Amino acid sequence: VAAPGDPRRLHRLVQAGRLSALREELRAGGPGRAGDPLLHCAARHGHRDVLAYLVETWDLDVEAADRDYKRPLHEAAAQGHRDCVRYLLGRGAAVDCLKRADWTPLMMACTRKNLEVIQDLVEHGANPLLKNKDGWNSLHIASREGDPLILQYLLTVCPAAWKTESKIGRTPLHTAAMHGCLEAVKVLLQRCQYEADCRDRCGCTPFMDAVQCGHVDVARLLLKQHKACWAVRDALGAQAIHKAAVTGQDQALRFLVSELGADVDARTEPTRLAPLHFAAKPCTWPVRASTLPAWSSSCGPGC
Repeated sequence: VAAPGDPRRLHRLVQAGRLSALREELRAGGPGRAGDPLLHCAARHGHRDVLAYLVETWDLDVEAADRDYKRPLHEAAAQGHRDCVRYLLGRGAAVDCLKRADWTPLMMACTRKNLEVIQDLVEHGANPLLKNKDGWNSLHIASREGDPLILQYLLTVCPAAWKTESKIGRTPLHTAAMHGCLEAVKVLLQRCQYEADCRDRCGCTPFMDAVQCGHVDVARLLLKQHKACWAVRDALGAQAIHKAAVTGQDQALRFLVSELGADVDARTEPTRLAPLHFAAKPCTWPVRASTLPAWSSSCGPGC
C-alpha cells in the first residue's frame, strides 16, 4: 500500500481526475516532491478542477518547467484542452514560453486540429512567427496537419507567416505537399505567393515532395494551379521520376510516365543513374518487380 503523499499515487489520482481523493491525500502532508509535475499531469489530462485546486490551494507555479522545460501550458495546448489553456492564461502563464527545441504552446496546439485553442493563444499574444530549433514556425506545423481552417486563420491574423523557411530551406508548401494535405495546399496556393518551383537546400520542390510520397492528387494540383515543372532537377541532378522510384511509388511513376511523358530512362546529372537504379533498392521491390522493367529499354547490365 502506498504511503500518504506517495508521488506515484498522487500522479494516479491527478491523472484520473479524482479531486476528492486528491484533497484527502494532500491533507496528510501536501504535494511534497511530487509538486509541480502534478500541474503538468492535470493539464495534460484536461482536469481543470484539479489544476485550479493545485494552483489556488497549494500555490503551485503555473510557470513550473519539467526536465524538457515544458510548462503546464504546453501540455494543455498539445492535448487541445481549451478550459485548461484558458485557466492557465488567466493565471498569468507566459503565452510564448519555450520548451526544449524551442517549441511554443502555439506550435504544440498546431499539432492538434483545435482551432479554438489556437485562437485563445493568439488572442493572448502568441506570436505565429516564432521558430523552433529546426526553423519551423506555427504555419509549418499547421501545414503538416492539414486543417484548412487553421491555415486560413493563421494567415488572416499573421499574413506574413508564409514567408518563412526552415533551416534547410523548406516552406509550409513543401510540408503540406509532402504530407498529402490537399486542402492545405489549396489554401497556401490561394493565399500565398510561392514561386512555382521553390526549392529547399537539396533542390527539392513541393511537386517532388508530393510525387515521392505518392500524393498524385497534390502533384496534379501543383501542375495545374501553380504551374510546377515536373522535369526540374534537384541538387544531385535527380528528377521527380527518380524520387518516385526510390520510394516505391508505383502510382506516381505511372502518372509521370503515362500522363506527363516523363522518360523512364532519364539519367541523373552527372552520375548518369536511371530510375531503375533507384528502384533497385530493397525497400522498393514492388516497383522493381512491376512498373519500371516493363517500361525501361536501355537500363541493361552494362548501363
